[in-house]
Amino acid sequence: MLYQINKGTFSYGADTVFSNIQFEVRDTEKIAIVGRNGCGKSTLLKVILGDLTLDSGTIHRMNGITIGSLKQEVFHDDQKILKDELMSVFDELIQMQHELDELTQKMADDYSDKIMERYANLQHAFEEKGGYTYQSELMNVLTRFGFDEADLRRPVGTFSGGQRTRLAFVKLLISKPDILLLDEPTNHLDLETIKWLEGYLKRYPKAVVVVSHDRAFLDEMADVVYEIEFEEMTRYTGNYTSFVQQKRINQESLEKTYRNQQKEIERLNMLIEKFRYKKNKAAFAQSKIKYLERMDKVELSNNDDKKFKAHFTCARKGGKNVLEVKDLSIGYDVALAEINLKVMQAQRIAIIGKNGHGKSTFVKTLMGLVEPLYGEIMFGHQIDTGYFDQQLIEFNGDRTVLEEVWNENPDMSMTEVRTLLGSFLFSSDDVFKSVSVLSQGEKVRLYLCKLVLKKANLLILDEPTNHLDILGKEALEDALLDYDGTLLFVSHDRYFIRKIATSILKIEDGTATYYPYTYDEYINEVQPVIEPASFKKKSEPKETKSQVRRKPSPSDMKKMEAKIEAKETELEELRQLRFEPEYYQDSMKMQKLDDQIDDLVNEVSSLMEQWEEMMELMD
Repeated sequence: MLYQINKGTFSYGADTVFSNIQFEVRDTEKIAIVGRNGCGKSTLLKVILGDLTLDSGTIHRMNGITIGSLKQEVFHDDQKILKDELMSVFDELIQMQHELDELTQKMADDYSDKIMERYANLQHAFEEKGGYTYQSELMNVLTRFGFDEADLRRPVGTFSGGQRTRLAFVKLLISKPDILLLDEPTNHLDLETIKWLEGYLKRYPKAVVVVSHDRAFLDEMADVVYEIEFEEMTRYTGNYTSFVQQKRINQESLEKTYRNQQKEIERLNMLIEKFRYKKNKAAFAQSKIKYLERMDKVELSNNDDKKFKAHFTCARKGGKNVLEVKDLSIGYDVALAEINLKVMQAQRIAIIGKNGHGKSTFVKTLMGLVEPLYGEIMFGHQIDTGYFDQQLIEFNGDRTVLEEVWNENPDMSMTEVRTLLGSFLFSSDDVFKSVSVLSQGEKVRLYLCKLVLKKANLLILDEPTNHLDILGKEALEDALLDYDGTLLFVSHDRYFIRKIATSILKIEDGTATYYPYTYDEYINEVQPVIEPASFKKKSEPKETKSQVRRKPSPSDMKKMEAKIEAKETELEELRQLRFEPEYYQDSMKMQKLDDQIDDLVNEVSSLMEQWEEMMELMD
């Protein structure tokens, strides 16, 4: 046992964060801590680190273990060269290397057993601590976080704030504490870095404790899940998906046991009432009363599954050609990429790629926040856009939550505004909170609430899930799956992309490649293998060029043709419904059916255009 909290309780003033919890870290466990925002996950990490003290309970910690977490103030001297800063982690190994070199020189003249034994023991310890691999591991981790060998010669102070955060992450990983604590480590990392990190942590030779809302990440690296819910903590063995299944099964089993016990209690009470006043049955009734008193009553546990409810609608349908981008060069002083893209009605396109290669710049350019270097952006007929950018979530600090929504929508009644805010979990006195005191997750919910009122038929979302907890992400997924407009979104959340996207646009190394695939199809067909990091310098940026499309394989063509055939069959079935009395005698039903047929016609048209493009590439 490396670390244990026994009956731990912690409060902020009168507010209890968690109560009487049991928590432990064993051997090389990879532990995930989950729960909704504000439940105490980050507080628990601070207790483990020693930054906070429990109100009650005991902590048992193995002697000599090291616990490490990501801290911004890890670099104290801006003039220090990065290589010296990072190599300071290996001071012990470097000292051992010096001693080994000295012993090697001595052994040239002195063959004593004492020196030979010291050398053998020291060499073994050096190897055990990674003495022969630490330099290559340093470069491996450094390059994975977007740096190269030349960066090692730069003073720490020359790096930006974001770069310093990533360098602090590098320093933490290479220091290899016995318990590695990570709070939302995948935030602001691109997909390839996230995939590398989850593999690194899975193979990490010591214990890891992670707070994260990234479900795909937790599925890959966690083997134990602790959930904090209603001040209590429960341990589950397995990854995130296993935890969800176990929790559901446990809840269903508990509910079944509760129902059965309630029936038994009701039956016994009926027997007691029937016989308690009968002389020859009174003893029987008394025995049943005592039995009921001794019965260990089953109580249904609370289940914190409350989610916000969003319903995105379109004020008008808009044209089937939603957006066309021709030879669009994006960037600031230097071009990041050149993009050609055609977006059809009802498509849901995920924009992916490495950080810094142009994903957010592309959507900002579409919204007119960044000027294009050259090229054309053409929105279709009657296209109304709604935009989400977590970097731009700023509200009037003098307003309350209620005023923030009502001031921009004065035609709504107080009841309508409060009902809408309630669906986004702003209830009772929450609506009178100043927006300046809202958490990041609350700000995202408020921004989404305002976005719903825009009734746009094209939503452009830049990292909408970053500050949402898992229940919040699930709520947004449900809302977007029910949305009948068109969606363009940037995300690093694979779970979210997998559930929402119908196609992929990858922007990387100056090119934009469109894939008419779901995320799983993209993974199976085209995702590149992540190559091991090397000591090579970064390659020079490639010249920007028009969107590159991979030559489709015969299996790609068959899949596309099968999709078209299925949609055409569905379309024919809907058209046949026009001749049913249920529809031609009901104008509202007929109108709804016509809208469905129009949507499907547009979808088939879009698929046919994609098929034609694939045929051209085949030829």
